[in-house]
Amino acid sequence: MAGRAYDVVVAGSVNVDLVVGVERRPGAGETVLGSDLATHPGGKGANQAVAAARLGGRVAFLGRAGTDGNGDLVRETLRRDGVDTAHLTTTPAPNGVALITVDPSGDNSIIVSPGANAKVTEEDVAAARSLFADASVVSLQLEIPLAAVVAAARTADEEGARVVFNLSPAADVPDELIARCDPLVVNEHEAEFLGDTRPAGLLARGARSVVITRGADGAVVADANGVTEVPSPRVDVVDTTGAGDAFTGALCLRLARGDDLATAARFAARVGAAAVRKAGAQSSFPAPEDLKEL
Repeated sequence: MAGRAYDVVVAGSVNVDLVVGVERRPGAGETVLGSDLATHPGGKGANQAVAAARLGGRVAFLGRAGTDGNGDLVRETLRRDGVDTAHLTTTPAPNGVALITVDPSGDNSIIVSPGANAKVTEEDVAAARSLFADASVVSLQLEIPLAAVVAAARTADEEGARVVFNLSPAADVPDELIARCDPLVVNEHEAEFLGDTRPAGLLARGARSVVITRGADGAVVADANGVTEVPSPRVDVVDTTGAGDAFTGALCLRLARGDDLATAARFAARVGAAAVRKAGAQSSFPAPEDLKEL
């Protein structure tokens, strides 16, 4: 949206990802040996912010970081990528942490300990109303409390910003939130959670537009222009951690720059494909020059 200070404002989570490679995931009561522990900055919110910023976007962040060393790490990482962290509050709590296992095919399993992310409030959103007024697109996920997400969507809508909502991790949300989504972004598992894997079915839930991501098979988008299949470039997969966030961050940026939904999703699919070629989340996110071969 022309004239606004930020392409994308993200209200969401900041985590540190603790990643171990495994030959296979353990069953109940089983112990398996893994690789050396790798530590990466992460969190769905921070990932999406970094993805958009690394592609040249003007990005700001609203959230809460912990007072431990992990909090220092995520704050510095956002700043290094050019994200405005004036509304990233330091909170007397551990920073959020994600425990991630990655198998040889690049698929991952994730457990999240929210830490300071769980303390983001509606009052935080109210105090940052001017930030939403300065945003073309506001990106939301569900690693912070639902009440804060609903308040952020309402505030963004009232201030004329476009709301992109990634229903992840999947959870029951009020119809009011779905109705403000433009688009609602879900993967196939999250679509199943909502009870319908058809784009038209999700539009019937009240979303203004819908994007269903399908990993290596690309995405499907649906809006007033109809339903469009979006392919993904074929690449060698190393690690899928953060690929969905890379897609969503890129989608937000291109929507802020004026692309229609299908065009934005085609660009985002290239970004998501680039991200799976390297290990880690933010460490794998591409700059514009990394997309040329895709």
